[in-house]
Amino acid sequence: MFIPISTDTSIRRTPWVNYGLVTANLIAFLLTQASHTGGRHTDPSTLAVWLGGGVLDGQSPELYQFFTYQFLHANFAHIAGNMLFLWVFGNAVNAKMGHGPYLLFYLAGGVFAATAYGFGNDQALIGASGSIAAVTGAYLALFPRSHITVLYWFIVIGTFELPSMLMIVFKLILWDNIMAPKMVGGSNVAFGAHLAGYSFGFAALVLMLWLHAMPRDQFDVVALWRRWLQRQAMATAMGDPNAQARAQYGRVARPVSVDAVTGPHGEPVIVSDPMVTLRSEIMDALDRNERDAAASLYEKLMEIDPRQVLPRQQQLDIGNQLCFSGRLPQAAATYEKFLNQYPTAQEADQVRLLLGIIYVRDLRQYEIAEGHLAKVLGKLPDAKHEEKCRYWLNVALTSLGKPGLGTA
Repeated sequence: MFIPISTDTSIRRTPWVNYGLVTANLIAFLLTQASHTGGRHTDPSTLAVWLGGGVLDGQSPELYQFFTYQFLHANFAHIAGNMLFLWVFGNAVNAKMGHGPYLLFYLAGGVFAATAYGFGNDQALIGASGSIAAVTGAYLALFPRSHITVLYWFIVIGTFELPSMLMIVFKLILWDNIMAPKMVGGSNVAFGAHLAGYSFGFAALVLMLWLHAMPRDQFDVVALWRRWLQRQAMATAMGDPNAQARAQYGRVARPVSVDAVTGPHGEPVIVSDPMVTLRSEIMDALDRNERDAAASLYEKLMEIDPRQVLPRQQQLDIGNQLCFSGRLPQAAATYEKFLNQYPTAQEADQVRLLLGIIYVRDLRQYEIAEGHLAKVLGKLPDAKHEEKCRYWLNVALTSLGKPGLGTA
């Protein structure tokens, strides 16, 4: 038995809506259990009587049932499994999407799953599986490079990690919902609703990311796909020796004859540009979340050409990694390049604050620190950051023998 129990995705916002959905499902289940005396009812039609028709009637469904069925469960194993999956995948998706959009997305996933299931079935339907499948599909689109901790239980109990792509696509979708049902035979599980939910969640998030209706980063599935296309285009372009010469020498490059760049047997030899190669390797390392390796490659790039600057997010990621690993002079130089190249980026003020602190606290370059900190004082998003900026600016001013700002 393999059960996902956690992910390595960092959550930067409390997922209150997901907590609320888990709570609502548990309350509905407890009310269901309290409304009968036998204690072992699992027939959806019986549940519909108990809760006033909340089950989705497959033969003559009411509109409200497309929503209420999502909060009803047949037994303890049913709700325990669903709530575990909702907790594992839903918290990260809620934190990424925000509260209102996540709630609408969750309910829409359940509606879509039920509608798709109803085209070929007229049986009653209960459970949050379709909604949770949509959330899981969304998780895959948002965090395709993440890893999932899996609990295994055979003779012994233990855990191991799997890439989310393998766990979700091959285990949860292909095996659990397509291959295993065909091998086992008849079941009252709505596998069609699950598959519809996965499809809806993944497709909806890809579309939202493509249209920039969702916060983007360099690790979502659309960003990975675009970078793959860019690498393919670059590889194709660099197959032309003239293109390689232009990349390496700029406008002073002269046309190169393919015959002039050949191996011992007459085959074309591709002369690679080390800067292009290093930039590509840095992007690949960041895609794999190997940030320390990417930072080391970036330092090699700076040795070859200190004028090189990466795309906005990648430049910031490298600076953060250098700072985190204690390479503060290199981090400061990386942040300076970021500010020079992307002065209007939404992260610019935060970068200036961090850069100012590094110059005061670690590098003792007080004049440079004063310039950065004074520029962002009064522009930071909250009182905590303003207080920190004021404190370190006072330290810089005192070290320079200038009067401090006083307390706010």
